[in-house]
Amino acid sequence: MVKLAKYLKPFTTSVILAILFLFGQAMCDLNLPNFMSEIVNNGIQQNGIQNVAPNAISESGYKLMTTFMTADEKQLVNENYVLKSSNDKNSNGKSYKSIYQKAEKNLYIKKAVNKKIEDKLGNAFGASTWTFFKIIQGKENHQKSTKSNHVDIKKLYQLQPIFDKLPETTILNAHNKAVSSDKTLLRQSGIMMTKAFYSELGVNLQKMGNMYILKIGLIMIAIALLGGVATVLVSFLSSRISAGVARNLRKDIFKKIESFSNNEFDKFSTASLITRCTNDVMQIQTLLMMGIRMLCYAPIMGIGGIIMAINKSSSMSWIIALAVIVLLSLITIIMTVAIPKFKTIQKLIDRLNLVSRENLTGLMVIRAFGNASHEKRRFEEVNGDLTKTNLFVNRMMTLMMPAMMLIMNGSSLLIIWVGAHQIAKSDMQVGDMMAFMQYAIQIITAFLMISIMFILVPRAAVSATRISEVLSTNVSIIDPEKVKSFKSDKQGIVELKNVHFRYEGAEKDVLNDISFTAKPGQTTAIIGPTGSGKTTIVNLILRFYDVSKGNILVDGVDIREVKQKDLRSKIGYVPQKGLLLSGTIASNLKYGNKTISDDEMEKAAEIAQATEFISKKENEFNAEIAQGGENVSGGQKQRLSIARALAKSPEILLFDDSFSALDFKTDSALRKALNENIGNSTMIVIAQRVSTIMNADHIIVLDNGRIVGQGTHKELLRNCHEYLEIASSQLSKEELA
Repeated sequence: MVKLAKYLKPFTTSVILAILFLFGQAMCDLNLPNFMSEIVNNGIQQNGIQNVAPNAISESGYKLMTTFMTADEKQLVNENYVLKSSNDKNSNGKSYKSIYQKAEKNLYIKKAVNKKIEDKLGNAFGASTWTFFKIIQGKENHQKSTKSNHVDIKKLYQLQPIFDKLPETTILNAHNKAVSSDKTLLRQSGIMMTKAFYSELGVNLQKMGNMYILKIGLIMIAIALLGGVATVLVSFLSSRISAGVARNLRKDIFKKIESFSNNEFDKFSTASLITRCTNDVMQIQTLLMMGIRMLCYAPIMGIGGIIMAINKSSSMSWIIALAVIVLLSLITIIMTVAIPKFKTIQKLIDRLNLVSRENLTGLMVIRAFGNASHEKRRFEEVNGDLTKTNLFVNRMMTLMMPAMMLIMNGSSLLIIWVGAHQIAKSDMQVGDMMAFMQYAIQIITAFLMISIMFILVPRAAVSATRISEVLSTNVSIIDPEKVKSFKSDKQGIVELKNVHFRYEGAEKDVLNDISFTAKPGQTTAIIGPTGSGKTTIVNLILRFYDVSKGNILVDGVDIREVKQKDLRSKIGYVPQKGLLLSGTIASNLKYGNKTISDDEMEKAAEIAQATEFISKKENEFNAEIAQGGENVSGGQKQRLSIARALAKSPEILLFDDSFSALDFKTDSALRKALNENIGNSTMIVIAQRVSTIMNADHIIVLDNGRIVGQGTHKELLRNCHEYLEIASSQLSKEELA
């Protein structure tokens, strides 16, 4: 995975932007439960009252509250409240009478204070309220007030003369007990008294609560919209990054595969390379698309949720810890079982591609031998193995969702149970409990996201390793650092000097001490039994492999000292199996020479004896060719392959048993046309049929990787026993004479 990290470098800016947007989205999501808590606590329960210390209070109320305060608290209150006439106007020009319609002649107005002073005032009023409740504890009016959550302020004012006569020590003792109580309890009791003071002054608490709910609701809508915009942008950026990285990976893999020599292709099967270019890259793309979001978003949500939840209620944090421990234990068990299967799945996909490819390309052979049922069973076996493994992994993964829902719902029930008891004791507010529940769900969801990454990362890591194997493979055939140029006075000359070759991992050489020269204007033929090394010589001349010992020279220069492109530009190659590409006949013939004219193309087709069947097609040279040339016969495919090589007008023509699918008449006509039209080109022909090469200028006979005879047809009949055996098996006595 680390080796592929460089592919993210071009998208650094997009990654940074995505992380920033994710952070913004997480902040929006984390703040929504907090605002919901405020709506419930402040908007519904407290009628929009946010501060314990009232903004305005009657003279009677002021005297009642200060009665139960310490000297320091009284001083603080006196410093921050000022006695005003109800006819006075506030800073906005409104009279206090218009705001507090039931206010008497005078009332106390709170000055503009900062948050620190506001908190101190709130503590003073909260402690005073609870001190008052402690003193009158057990009395009927207090019981009614606590049960109904409503205070009859007028009745309390009637008790003021009694309160004034209370000993200072009684108030102080009650005050000390009050301040040792939970702050939530002090705040709630203080708010209850503030509501009573506001009602006394004629404030419409219902309207006040509705306005507060509307205000917070609009803020929540704005935050939700911002979070939605961030989500869309993150999705856009993650899709763009993942698609871009996948595109670059596929490009580099394809470029690397194109540079492979046959040595490298021997290490990787074609089916495996296709899987690595497609399915493995898709695994990386999926990881990036989901990982950019989850790897950044989940930790922010998890850590932020824990902080927010503890702020709401540290006493219930053990519930979240318990839920996370259970979830992580479950994830660990599932991952331990499932992760080893991911590598197996990728190998099975390779195998499935291999079987599918073999069946599709060899369909005619399979039908001809009546083995369709065998191949069907073979496919069903590998497909069944892949299906079973995928089902096993998917079943393990499907346990995650119900387990998460069970943990989430169980946590919610536990929070409600514990929270309800705390609410009953006035240690927590309903909104805080609801917010805590939301944060718990967010935390569990964050850990679930991380668990999903535990699923994606191992599978993508397997794919990354497979991709890295291709990209890090050292290509054995490379261009030299100091490139030489071909000698202009030796055009078309191919020389093999004491060439030895051994395939990688083989115990012995395939070719031993091969030496010959192919000259321009001549036909050099190579013949020998199957496995004698004929095609290997062609591969060495094309530098698909490098010789183990010896030298191959083209135009007087060792082919290892020139660029591969320059070498192959001189050669027209017709392989044993004529391979055509999807397109048209014209596009295939022009494949090696894009600038060839139509007349030259037609001439090449005429030499290759392909004009006859091309002219019968509806669109002639524009007739469609299917992938691999499946819509033309073997002989037609070979003739088009020969025409493609001729259209290149090369100095050297290599025919690797390229006439095997031609009938004798077409073979003879083709050889005659080649002799008349190749000019000064060097022609090297690999053949199995003696009739194809008997007129060659120079024939080389191979046996077990060694040259056992060289010369013309007649010379070899006299001097080479191996050639005579081959010729005797194919020609009549009259032809041998």
